[in-house]
Amino acid sequence: METLLQQMTKAAGKAFEACGMDPAFGKVNLSNRPDLCEYQSNGALAAAKQAHRNPLEIAEAVAEHLKDDPLFEKAEAVRPGFINLTLSPEAVAAYLNNRKDDPMLGAEPIGAGKTIILDYGGANVAKPLHIGHLRSAIIGESLKRICRFLGFHAIGDVHLGDWGLQMGLIIEALRDKEPGLPYFDAAHKGDYPAEAPFTISDLEEIYPAASARSKEDAEFAARAHEATRRLQNGDPGYYALFRHIVNVSVADLKKNYGNLDVSFDLWKGESDAQAYIPAMLAEFKKKGLLKESEGAMVIEVAEESDTKEVPPCLVQKSDGAYLYATTDLATIVQREQDYHPDEYFYVTDKRQAMHFLQVFRAARKTGLVGEKTIMTHLGFGTMNGKDGKPFKTRSGGVMRLEYLLEDVAAAVYERMAGSDMPEEEKRRAARIIGLAALKYGDLSNQATKDYIFDMDRFTSFEGNTGPYILYTIVRIASILNKYAAAEGGSADALPDTILPAADAGEKELQRILCGAGEVILSSYTEKAPHKLCLYLYDLSNAFNSFYHDHRILAEEDPARRASWIALLAETKRVLSTLIGLLGFEAPERM
Repeated sequence: METLLQQMTKAAGKAFEACGMDPAFGKVNLSNRPDLCEYQSNGALAAAKQAHRNPLEIAEAVAEHLKDDPLFEKAEAVRPGFINLTLSPEAVAAYLNNRKDDPMLGAEPIGAGKTIILDYGGANVAKPLHIGHLRSAIIGESLKRICRFLGFHAIGDVHLGDWGLQMGLIIEALRDKEPGLPYFDAAHKGDYPAEAPFTISDLEEIYPAASARSKEDAEFAARAHEATRRLQNGDPGYYALFRHIVNVSVADLKKNYGNLDVSFDLWKGESDAQAYIPAMLAEFKKKGLLKESEGAMVIEVAEESDTKEVPPCLVQKSDGAYLYATTDLATIVQREQDYHPDEYFYVTDKRQAMHFLQVFRAARKTGLVGEKTIMTHLGFGTMNGKDGKPFKTRSGGVMRLEYLLEDVAAAVYERMAGSDMPEEEKRRAARIIGLAALKYGDLSNQATKDYIFDMDRFTSFEGNTGPYILYTIVRIASILNKYAAAEGGSADALPDTILPAADAGEKELQRILCGAGEVILSSYTEKAPHKLCLYLYDLSNAFNSFYHDHRILAEEDPARRASWIALLAETKRVLSTLIGLLGFEAPERM
């Protein structure tokens, strides 16, 4: 169904057309001056330039037409040519009643029949997840959920870092530790052991120790480079070890991502793209797109319109080694063959902006993707501590993600000290609320900006926080359950007809509810989950103000009481749907 904003724009367009002008001038937007009006159309200003007329005169003529439209309670022209619009309470209630059976809350399924691949993991095998992986996972998961809500076939790919020097370092460290393993026996015949000779805990000790050793031990570093070369050239023993490293790592990553309520459809890595590279580079060479530069091979991607230098995309070093750009291009080859997506979306640190600009241009220039394929990189900012520097543990190290989750849950648990909930339920609720605090605290910031991680503020039950949104949902659920119990019915069979608002607070809650579909659509088009957070906060505030001013269950008029219950049920539905798009849920009690 149409959003209410689309209905208003259509009505304003007809009014412009009735005045002899293009209906496209009728675009209506949410007012940035809510003290003056709810919505606004600025089309008369543009129409005046085209028609060489006074904009206020045009605005007055259009507003006169809109005064008879049942959508509007008021349509007023103001200098220099704005049209201020206020919805009628009847139109707002009618829209909500028409939308009550729409699971998409008024948004259109703009992604139906389209495939989008979201690359938002970037974890490395043999290393634990740490807070540096947090933003990519949280932002990417939310965008994937938004895309799926809008009908896209959205595919999340973790894109593991699994094909570099770290493999050689681990292999050589294992050789020194257990030289008798069959993987190092060149005469070994048959299958290798099915069970890995190490655990994830072993790997998390082996890799950092081997990395540190390579910086001081030149002979060990040379062996690690040679082991990496042999692995990448297909040594069977080394490849069997590599598969163990990946499998053990992925099992642990799935568990930790699961604790963050983040999931991936594909667990591909850089290694999966290697088989596509030789043919891809041969095709580039055949097309005359590779250029030699100091022994290396590059693709020129600079364009005349560039306002800053865009270096060539380096795809092969002078020693024959491949780079991240090579792997990313080969991954596109693989994805085109397997899924032929309409859109690619990458979520990484914003410092990789130039890399993705080069890769996207190279992909288009070489014909890996078509001109209509959308390729987007969302570069996120840094999560900083209160000192303004990248967030660290108290000892100065990089915090593991599982420890951060534990700390947030513990902080929430402390805030629940006065709760009379059973201990097990309180612990469970603290984990749910803690995850909401962490995700909302991140997503409520514009993704491209740096932000301050403030445990006290994020876990507060007041203000623009995840716990505040959850508290609002839990409060509504409690009222609905009390109403159902008093009426002798079920909370699943509540009144569902909303009457026109009787006062300003009720109308404001209804009006904000009408905008859910619009904010979901704009969150996708602008790749901006923070818009959902802002909407959730506004909606929660509107509800809590309404709750403060109305004795809902004590209302004597049964029709009005039933309408308020229907309004609360719709508020809960919208809040619950949108926090799901952000990647968290509400507990039963708080």
